Amino acid sequence: MKTPITVKPNAKRSGVEEAGGAIVVFVKSAPIDGKANSEVVRLLARYFRVPQSSVIIRRGGKGRQKLAEIVGK
Repeated sequence: MKTPITVKPNAKRSGVEEAGGAIVVFVKSAPIDGKANSEVVRLLARYFRVPQSSVIIRRGGKGRQKLAEIVGK
């Protein structure tokens, strides 16, 4: 399953919200050295109840708009 997501870095809290069919991921981490992307993968894995190895960021590695693929969903 491929799904577009929007990432909000430097948020006060971490979490995943679904608003109007769009997925928004709030991460506490700053977008430095891939820390925010690692947190995005961890949060999406928990949200979709899959292992972290099943979450792949296909596009948008350095931007706020990303395309994530959830393998096995």
